Amino acid sequence: MIEQAGLSLDDTVVTTQLDAVINWGRKNSIWPLPFGTACCAIEFMGMAASRYDISRFGSEVLRFSPRQSDLLLVLGTITNKQAPVLRQIYAQMAEPKWVVSVGVCASSGGMYRTYATLQGIDRVVPVDVYVPGCPPRPETMLHGIMKLQDKISKESLRARKEHIDQFYASFEKQEALQRSRGLSEFQAIRELVLDAGNSGETKIW
Repeated sequence: MIEQAGLSLDDTVVTTQLDAVINWGRKNSIWPLPFGTACCAIEFMGMAASRYDISRFGSEVLRFSPRQSDLLLVLGTITNKQAPVLRQIYAQMAEPKWVVSVGVCASSGGMYRTYATLQGIDRVVPVDVYVPGCPPRPETMLHGIMKLQDKISKESLRARKEHIDQFYASFEKQEALQRSRGLSEFQAIRELVLDAGNSGETKIW
């Protein structure tokens, strides 16, 4: 039948890798959860509007429930007391999941070198892409989404699972610390951050 149609086997059969097919679908159907706390969230609203149109990248389905999203967009300053909330949201998100740190405040604490401000969200949750700026323009945020798509297209399913499992191990350690010493979520994370710093690490996951 193929020969009657004037086609060869090369014209009708496509071979590829499982990782490539799944990652192609994942990178073009990212559902963001915006965690906005400062001016970066205003720039994000501009990115989602018609002028910049995030739907061109398959990311227009904004979800404010962690169970219905796979991209956590951290937009703005995060205080130390917000760290447990951020970790809880990330833990509840659908897998696989990614994090984009938008702006210098989320990435490094920005101008807020104070005891109350988390000096970079990568201390408590895994970050895949950093978007610079204070605040970054919508074009810069779109560039961050495109960089994330590039990363998704190149990663393996096994590596992504191992990456997320590292966070869950730290989350279980946090809960065990809360139970054994009667600490609050904030106190347990603080202890983990201090222990990591004493051992020369900058992150707790």
